[in-house]
Amino acid sequence: MQLYKNQNIKLYNSLSGEKENFTPIHEGTIGMYVCGPTVYSNVHLGNVRTFMSFDMIFRYFKHLEYNVRYVRNITDAGHLTDDGNVDNDRFVKQTRLEKLEPMEVVQKYTVYFHKVLDLFNFLPPSIEPTATGHILEQIELTEKLIKDGFAYESNGSVYFDVLAYNKKGLNYGELSNRNIEELLQNTRDLDGQNEKRNPQDFALWKKASPAHIMRWNSPWSEGFPGWHLECTAMSTKYLGEHFDIHGGGMDLKFPHHECEIAQGKASTGKTPVKYWMHANMLTMNGQRMSKSTGNYILPIELINGENTFFEKAFSPNIVRFCFLQAHYRSILDISNDAMMASEKGFNRLMEAVKNLDAIVPQSQSTIDITSWKKSCYDAMNDDFNTPILIAQLFESVRFVNLLIEKKETITSEDLNELKSTLNAFLFDILGLKNEMISSNSSEKLSGVIEMLIGMRNEARANKNFALSDQIRDNLLELGIQLKDGKEGTTFSL
Repeated sequence: MQLYKNQNIKLYNSLSGEKENFTPIHEGTIGMYVCGPTVYSNVHLGNVRTFMSFDMIFRYFKHLEYNVRYVRNITDAGHLTDDGNVDNDRFVKQTRLEKLEPMEVVQKYTVYFHKVLDLFNFLPPSIEPTATGHILEQIELTEKLIKDGFAYESNGSVYFDVLAYNKKGLNYGELSNRNIEELLQNTRDLDGQNEKRNPQDFALWKKASPAHIMRWNSPWSEGFPGWHLECTAMSTKYLGEHFDIHGGGMDLKFPHHECEIAQGKASTGKTPVKYWMHANMLTMNGQRMSKSTGNYILPIELINGENTFFEKAFSPNIVRFCFLQAHYRSILDISNDAMMASEKGFNRLMEAVKNLDAIVPQSQSTIDITSWKKSCYDAMNDDFNTPILIAQLFESVRFVNLLIEKKETITSEDLNELKSTLNAFLFDILGLKNEMISSNSSEKLSGVIEMLIGMRNEARANKNFALSDQIRDNLLELGIQLKDGKEGTTFSL
């Protein structure tokens, strides 16, 4: 019997603004689409946080023995910004800056993206489609929207007609709770060419200017697809016209996901997604991360320690553990203190895992493992509440310590249940790796020096004064001074 049949999962649906009982469209099968990276630069920590949230959700569904098709796209086509200026296109700017062809930029940063996610122990998605690999599907979708009266061609470009959509009884703005009349009053047309019928219309296909490098033939012009169009085309192709979950960062709710809903409803007559899920933003030292302010760090810089914000390098395991201590819908703030605390907490958990093998089972249990295990599932079933889950995992640390000290007892069956449950939630669901992390490099150095002091003391006891002096002198050359006193030998750096 599949584990999911014993679980009652509630998840927060951004569309309704409430937690809802999760019931997949097809029993035992889940279709999940998550908006992936735009590969024109290095993936940043905020992206990692979003993808990590959905990696955790993917892992939990798999643990419950659902058949999950997880689709996460790669945006590898250049898209003009709202002002229509090709100089502001991110791919164009990057190709000029690095003196590379567009697909060289795509390849470089796609490889980097995968390397970063591998460092953090992400599971690969079931399908990872690219925008440039689905140009035909995007053209066909645009043709259908024009035919059905939801889009219009203007000077070689094609726009989605938001007013026409609303006049047919549909509701552009339902996800972000925005009123179309207010949007029209408060939005100015930044296109410059006055191609749109109203400022809120968005591009499905854009005619390429002579300076635009990435372009394809279409019935309307030589150009490129709009940003919102690609996700509708790819999610529909691989998950169908109505699928279970669509996820992404909070910043994508409007306009990107709002436009996806409109495209989906207009093209199929169906609500494209049953549950919309959004991960919240990442801040650092209480401030928004931004290159312009200098409050910014890349994932690799956090891992290798080459930055001015953190006192040391942190293992990807510690970063992952830190991120998962915040609920995916909460703003997560990282700081040096938060990372150091996460390292200590992580080591406590790993120490408990190691100590499980030292526990000797008894004839009876004085610890209620069944209730504890249920509390772990209850936390995850409550909108994937990883902070509550981690609190329950720390409760298991207390169990282990009591058992080691022989203040509590446990049967062989319950001990196996404790081991399997702890391993499942730590490693399979949270995606952590089983390793002990040294709290900092100075502890390693102190340990080496203490070892050398011990060797020196042994040499002196054996009257091997030549070796004793050699150890002292060699340490002094490295800037480490030994001091012999009544209480023993100490050192200073």
